[in-house]
Amino acid sequence: MKYILLWCSLLLGGTLFGQTITIVDQVTGTPLEFVTLASDQPRAVAITNTKGQADITGFQGAENIQIRSLGYQSLNRSYADLELLDFRLGMEIANIDFDAVVISASRWRQSINNVPATITRVTPAQVALQNPQTAADLLATSGKVFIQKSQQGGGSPMIRGFATNRLIYTVDGIRMNTAIFRGGNIQNVINLDPFATENTEVLFGPGSVIYGSDAIGGVMSFQTLTPQLSLTDQPLVSGKAVARFATANQERTGHFHVNLGWKKWAFVTSISSWNYDHLRQGSNGPVDYLKDYFVQRQNGQDLVVSQEDPLLQKPSAYSQMNLMQKVRFKPNENWDFQYGFHYSETSSYGRYDRHTRISNALPRHGEWDYGPQSWLMNNLTISHQGNHLSYDQMTLRLAQQSFGESRISRNFNSTLREIREEQVEALSANLDFTKGLNERHTLYYGLEFVQNNVASKGLEEEITSGVVSEGVDRYPQANWRSMAAYINEEFRINQLWTLQAGLRYNQFLLEADFSQNADFFPFPFAKAEINNGALTGSMGAVFRPTETWAIKANLGTGFRAPNVDDIGKIFDSEPGVVVVPNPNLKAEYAYNIDLSIAKVINDKVKLDITGFYTVLDNALVRRTYQLNGLDSILYDGVLSEVQAIQNAAQARVYGLQFGVEAKLPEGFSISTDLNFQKGEEELNNGSVGPSRHAAPFFGVSRLSYRNQKLDLQFYALFQGEQSHRNLAVSEKGKTEIYALDANSNTYAPAWYTLNFKAAYSLSEKIRISAGLENITDQRYRSYSSGISGAGRNFMLALAMNF
Repeated sequence: MKYILLWCSLLLGGTLFGQTITIVDQVTGTPLEFVTLASDQPRAVAITNTKGQADITGFQGAENIQIRSLGYQSLNRSYADLELLDFRLGMEIANIDFDAVVISASRWRQSINNVPATITRVTPAQVALQNPQTAADLLATSGKVFIQKSQQGGGSPMIRGFATNRLIYTVDGIRMNTAIFRGGNIQNVINLDPFATENTEVLFGPGSVIYGSDAIGGVMSFQTLTPQLSLTDQPLVSGKAVARFATANQERTGHFHVNLGWKKWAFVTSISSWNYDHLRQGSNGPVDYLKDYFVQRQNGQDLVVSQEDPLLQKPSAYSQMNLMQKVRFKPNENWDFQYGFHYSETSSYGRYDRHTRISNALPRHGEWDYGPQSWLMNNLTISHQGNHLSYDQMTLRLAQQSFGESRISRNFNSTLREIREEQVEALSANLDFTKGLNERHTLYYGLEFVQNNVASKGLEEEITSGVVSEGVDRYPQANWRSMAAYINEEFRINQLWTLQAGLRYNQFLLEADFSQNADFFPFPFAKAEINNGALTGSMGAVFRPTETWAIKANLGTGFRAPNVDDIGKIFDSEPGVVVVPNPNLKAEYAYNIDLSIAKVINDKVKLDITGFYTVLDNALVRRTYQLNGLDSILYDGVLSEVQAIQNAAQARVYGLQFGVEAKLPEGFSISTDLNFQKGEEELNNGSVGPSRHAAPFFGVSRLSYRNQKLDLQFYALFQGEQSHRNLAVSEKGKTEIYALDANSNTYAPAWYTLNFKAAYSLSEKIRISAGLENITDQRYRSYSSGISGAGRNFMLALAMNF
């Protein structure tokens, strides 16, 4: 009987004897958080908490434990070595980081130098210094992700010539993309809270083997705060409070989170609030970006009102709130249960580029706003470690998400307001396994199920009488499903070579009902169905001839299944053009090759360069179309050309990503990231033209200084010119977005900003940050953006850790 009780106590109460290691900065003695410890025999992983502590009971007997932390020299120690050190280890700051750990972008924890694909990380230290206002701005701090904005409350990433529904967003391993992600710019990334994000990774190139549909240009992976357990008999209490103010948009931001942990249970509660006034643009730049008026309704009429400050971009103000609650239960070293609740909601906010459209010398719109954008997610993650026949580690992720968005528009001096509301309910399940076949072979495999239910409603409101009637629904009522199985193998041939190969089969189904729009548009169909499959694969190699060289080659395919936005959307893409549903769509495929080389010179300089070439076949693009034999129909009172999404083109994107980092004496360093890409796609007439989402040359250069208490950084952001000739055909007519050249043709001018950031630790707990952005007050607009960037901006933030 006593043996049964002992076994139960081990299962439910954890191991009788746990071993804790403490890892600190070797010079300052400061505890190091997020240090990763990993071993293959036995297979175990641990991460240090805010006190630099981790439970390494599962590492007993390990001959080789890899110990890594970004910015510190990687170590390899046996369990016996750590025991001799009394389980206290100091780490030295590295001049150059060359061996980081990928936590989530590849779904499985791997050394970045065993992954053939190119991956970059945005670290908590970068976020703390830069103080990005939104998650889109957070991605931009990497210097490798281009951000487009149509309004202040937005941010649409562009990666390697692809954007929106050809990129994947994940949060804690959960897919955020929905069945109404569109080809135009989307703003969903701002749902995420930078303050509640502990790690951000970007995988460049196709990731469909792991993430399925949409992972063509890249994967953006966000890991939110993990509840931390106490490794002693005392509860672990930690947290952070932040207050921030900025002048360019009168930002008022507050954040607070607290972690409370015991040996088996831990809780994290986070709340953030942002309030932004209208954004002021710079005083030096193209006059085409100025709009010195706004529309105001008075006495039943729309009036054009002059602004006192012509640099203010009205309307662009908005506010946002984010809540997060996570619960963790770890009954023993083998099982780990984590539940997360996330909620985000914005206020209504104006889509600024639509407010700058002109028709007959007057504003085109009296109103054009996005309604409150909301996101709710409940997710449960269950992990199990164990030396089973089929796996060493199993992870089950279950999630339910609700997305709400709307559009409110009204033509100038019209009394009819159009309201379009969309709601998406998303369910997903991922079951992932890791199995070490031997010291050289590791197998990663899994199953996935995703379902999206789309509900769309169109309303017409007569604003004088308040009468609301049925209007055109933006989407059909639809159901989109995806089911997949995937496998990935890592084979370490020797210390020099690592190979990886993967395969995924995906079945996708779509059912759409158009009957609610039958009274408005006599479609020749009432329902549409898609039931098709996609097979994708990848193969790559990493060659490490010495500790200072890394050469990677990767071949991969990706796909994007038609979604509800592709098959069924009705909207005006530009004046005089209307896009209508097309139920006859198939998946588009991408074929990509990457080659990257990284070299560390004298432990002082790191160079890395990546070349890529991607072909998109059977591409889903807008083309002229006929509805009931008509190539033009009356839409919103305007005779408009009919277009539809069709499998009608091939596109190519190729380019280079270049980075250099150098450590200088006395705590100084310099770095530069440069990005070149060129995109081409087939046009309606069979000729070839520029691709819309291939951004012009862009990058960032930094001069940094760091000591124990002070961080300083002077940096320049820049973008090259996109001439009228190099604009996509769909962009050339958008005079509300672009400047005009000497021939009165649209183009995107080159620009730069000079910026300075500083952070000083008043104590171990209190840190003050300040920054002066766009020092020379440039008036600039990122390519394809409908709103200008901030003019000269002073930022001040106070953060307190406890």
